[in-house]
Amino acid sequence: MPNETITLLIDGKAHDNWSRYEIDSDLFIPADAWSLSLGLSDDQYLPAMTEGTSIRLLLGSDVVMSGVLDTVVDSIGSGHSITLRGRDGAGVLVDCSAPIFTSKQATLAEVVASVVKPLGVRKVRIDATKAQGQDKVSVEPGDTAWAALQNAAEAAGLWPWFEPDGTLVVGGPDYRAPVVGTLTLGGVQANLTDLSVERNLVRRISQITVLGQSHGTDDSEGKHAIKVTVKDPTARGYRPRIVVDHEADSVGVAQARGRKLLADARLEAFTVEAITPGHRAPNGKPWAPGMRVHVVSARNRLDQVLFCTARKFTGGAGQPSLTRLTLKEDGVWIPDAHPHKRKHRRGKNGTGEILDLE
Repeated sequence: MPNETITLLIDGKAHDNWSRYEIDSDLFIPADAWSLSLGLSDDQYLPAMTEGTSIRLLLGSDVVMSGVLDTVVDSIGSGHSITLRGRDGAGVLVDCSAPIFTSKQATLAEVVASVVKPLGVRKVRIDATKAQGQDKVSVEPGDTAWAALQNAAEAAGLWPWFEPDGTLVVGGPDYRAPVVGTLTLGGVQANLTDLSVERNLVRRISQITVLGQSHGTDDSEGKHAIKVTVKDPTARGYRPRIVVDHEADSVGVAQARGRKLLADARLEAFTVEAITPGHRAPNGKPWAPGMRVHVVSARNRLDQVLFCTARKFTGGAGQPSLTRLTLKEDGVWIPDAHPHKRKHRRGKNGTGEILDLE
């Protein structure tokens, strides 16, 4: 049997045997979080732990998260318990403001380094076949570092996240990755305990029309009648929408924006929540967002490959080790491709450029 022990590495020491633990990871929520609890007898003590200390969480010998200890709760009442909480490397980027700067003709790598290096993020990988830069990047007072990083990534059609080893990756989903195995509900080979399938028409759009404009320059006149209509042939019924987007300053940008909005609507229209024993995929690797898995349930009318967008490990002393998966339609999610010219707006593949920010 694979080792399912959750171990905390902190200050050169290893701690396990938790009374309760939760370890979250979600592609769409910055700062993946973890929580560990331990009940102590009268003669037991844990070494003093200081918030801000770097940590690693292991499943057996596999690293599942690197980050920082945020909170220590030392509670004494009818018993004595210690609760430790923290987040991955995105925590400091969510909490803190980005350095204020304006840059022209900056590459994506330069923008990312300018945002994250002052906050201590040193391991960065640009995972894209072509990481184009922007004509002008402005980070204004009040912008968080994560918002500035996300805007820069989205403008290049990419997305930021942290790997378990603490590397910040700016890339996209890899729909060519091998399927990690099959999850089945019912039958002798069942490896699911719960399965919920939601099919939702509320956010679904059959076609979207994007209206945009571009400002004039010394070399060209502005365009005030940019109009692009994009259709989703898989949507049921006629469900049109019109979006006015002043940042859509060309037909290409408007078309990309329309495709993105249709994809987001399709993504939200179908969600599978699954619970499986243990914390490892059928291929033996710890479950992680970005994995592709085949799910079969005749009673749910489901037999297809799905894309994992989130997972949560739960367990503890006297409790089963379980993984809750959030699964979406495979090949649908695409990062944004948007200029991000204004401050206020709504709100894994390639060459792998490595940035050394030491």
